Amino acid sequence: MTQSDPQTDPGGQGPAGRVRKERKANADMRRLQLIDATLRSVVRHGLARTTLATVAREAGLSQGAAVFYFRTKQCLFDATLREAYRRYEANWMQALAAAGPDPADHLLALLDADFNAEVCSRDALAVWFAFWGELKSTETYAAIAADFDARRLAQLRRICMALTGDAREAARLTDWLDTFCDGYWLNLYLFPDSHSPRDARQALRRLLARLLPGGVRIDPLP
Repeated sequence: MTQSDPQTDPGGQGPAGRVRKERKANADMRRLQLIDATLRSVVRHGLARTTLATVAREAGLSQGAAVFYFRTKQCLFDATLREAYRRYEANWMQALAAAGPDPADHLLALLDADFNAEVCSRDALAVWFAFWGELKSTETYAAIAADFDARRLAQLRRICMALTGDAREAARLTDWLDTFCDGYWLNLYLFPDSHSPRDARQALRRLLARLLPGGVRIDPLP
């Protein structure tokens, strides 16, 4: 039997494979570094005034590095919005995984997660509303948002269906609750001195007490 050449080992276990993995890891690290820098630049300068130059300065890299990894500003912005949504999705999925067994536990965990600092801090909200302001005019932003939003709404609708047992009522409840979260994010962004994430969570519990069928128990805020 002839042994495979470690330099061309298709399993990637030889020296050449290790070099490829290291290069990919380094490239992924640089891309994430530039994405995080883009998030900071949007907070500092706004979306319209964020450029490859401002991002490169935030990242401590050359503008050529930004061009090398993303080619254009639009490609970088698309990747940044996608990463923001990926983190948002990881936030609510982690909350669901840690929730209790009842559908009411799942509902509260999914909605409460919207007010975690990771996704609705002052800086995070500045990024969300900057990109959402361009959804109507930028097809790639709209497509990214629709993809991630569809998964969350489907999960929310399944939970509401388990609680109500009625498809039409579950659809209405899903719409109301999603609108509540969007509206409170806007309040937190525009009026941070008079609204807080804790206020949002308390209001959410009052709303659920009114909307959910009798007998469904919602745990109070600690």
